[in-house]
Amino acid sequence: MAEARILLIRHGETEWNREGRIQGYHADSPLTATGREQARAVAERLAREDIDTLYSSDAGRTRETVEPIGKATRLPVAYEKALRERNYGVFEGRTYKEVELEHPEAFQKFRTRDPHYVPPSGESTVQFHDRVVAALERIVAGVAGKCVAVVTHGGVLGMMYRHVTGTPLDSKRSYSMHNASINRFLYSGEHWSIEAWGDVEHLTADSIDSIDKF
Repeated sequence: MAEARILLIRHGETEWNREGRIQGYHADSPLTATGREQARAVAERLAREDIDTLYSSDAGRTRETVEPIGKATRLPVAYEKALRERNYGVFEGRTYKEVELEHPEAFQKFRTRDPHYVPPSGESTVQFHDRVVAALERIVAGVAGKCVAVVTHGGVLGMMYRHVTGTPLDSKRSYSMHNASINRFLYSGEHWSIEAWGDVEHLTADSIDSIDKF
């Protein structure tokens, strides 16, 4: 069976990325000037590749990022709510320090990295992982031999990295999740593999990684 190519692209830098605030499923922040330039750079890069289909999370920051990509590739964008970032519930919009002060008990449970822990009004790592994998496998079903580009979030990249490499959900992060990075996967039937990770060659300046400290 011919393999499908899947390019997972993290959104451009946002105001809250700079401030170290948790964005998540509901909360959002606009791209910075740097983030908008990153989106244009990704668009120029992808315009030189053979992309067949373009998907995006429906969050504001991913919409801002995918807009120039759609124009450059001349592809319509299919928006998927299931591609949003993890739902961090009451943590969203806050820095980790603010979460620790406002929700000390919940913060201590969060720090344990228990994959089944659900932040108040949020979702667990396991729930997030299952949502992401199901969404992406639904997208790539029946596209053997084609290339799908997906603009999404750092947490989504992380869940797929762990899923493909077998990295435990409760282990500390050991991989990059740079803004506007291109992360290349192959999919054949039920088998995933990583072709290339953390590609930022199209960017002219350093890209923010992630605020995940735990």
